[in-house]
Amino acid sequence: MAEFEPKIVAFACNWCSYAGADLAGVSRMQYPPNTRTIRVMCSGRVSPGMILKAFASGADGVYVSGCHIGDCHYGFGNRRAEEQIAKTRRLIELLGLEPERLHLEWVSAAEGAKFADSVRGFVEKVKKLGRSPIGERP
Repeated sequence: MAEFEPKIVAFACNWCSYAGADLAGVSRMQYPPNTRTIRVMCSGRVSPGMILKAFASGADGVYVSGCHIGDCHYGFGNRRAEEQIAKTRRLIELLGLEPERLHLEWVSAAEGAKFADSVRGFVEKVKKLGRSPIGERP
């Protein structure tokens, strides 16, 4: 039987984290290919609804990444992201999901290695949790 490979949806801020993910890719830094990265203009724009939709669509884990605190191109987006993630963790817990299935990380455009390392670590954590009990399955 094949080892469980979790499906991960990653929301990455356009200005920092997406560029960090791109740097990881062009630098040939390895991270799991089962991560689907979605570029958003700001991590603060990632709503609980978007995260719940990812889980309902079959994601086993959701990774949200944005600019470091104080470096947000919109001033307060990463602070808003912290608030949204905290709310969403409480919500997914009520739905019977482990809050560890939702991860928030600050990654700058120059931190390709940090992006790759944090995604690798998150995928390993979700592997230990197993399949999400909610969402579509093939």
